[in-house]
Amino acid sequence: MTLAFERDAVLAQVYHEVEERFLRLGRADLAHGWDHIERVYRLALGIGQREGADRFVVGMAALLHDLGRVAPASEGHGQGPAASERHHADLSQELAAELLAAHGVPTAEREAILHAVLAHSFSRGVEPQTLEARVVRDADRLDGLGAIGIMRWAITGTLRATAETRPYHPADPFARSHAPDDRRYLLDHFYAKLLRLGESMTTATGRALAQERLAFMQRYLEEFRRELMLEGLSG
Repeated sequence: MTLAFERDAVLAQVYHEVEERFLRLGRADLAHGWDHIERVYRLALGIGQREGADRFVVGMAALLHDLGRVAPASEGHGQGPAASERHHADLSQELAAELLAAHGVPTAEREAILHAVLAHSFSRGVEPQTLEARVVRDADRLDGLGAIGIMRWAITGTLRATAETRPYHPADPFARSHAPDDRRYLLDHFYAKLLRLGESMTTATGRALAQERLAFMQRYLEEFRRELMLEGLSG
């Protein structure tokens, strides 16, 4: 009972520390702010409970998975490149290691948490080797789907837009004949990444939730097509 109480106490303390850090430093990216962290945390705990995962490892990794996104831009952590030049998952893992050490998290749990932090990233390409890492990755990717995923897509697309960015390909909005290029066309991000996230789910709970959220996104795209084609004026 003592061990469980200590784990819960550390989890609660880290929750508030991460919240404070994101609210203080993370306002520039609304798609990856504290709201995202808190949703992934709750989702990961829910999936983890159904899948029989370690609650402490799942909760800690979910809280820490994007910590690198709120590192000070000048923070290089040693001799390497500045924080702004590094992959956020690598920096998140490094910052998480410091925080876990400060809280005296035992070695086995610390290694499991750090692996889950690194393996959550879509672009980093590290395969999750534990149930806990799979749960956290599924939770993070589920937050990119459904109604919330559409909101985050719009935020991220706006933040990353350049003078050449267009909302969609003028002749092929739904990427039926061109290779998706989400750096040029915002709507292409559905076909370059979002609609593929369901295939990457590794837990039964994650797969079931992904199918529900993907179905909503498909309905959104169908409504987008209807409005674009002015179907309400036909006949």
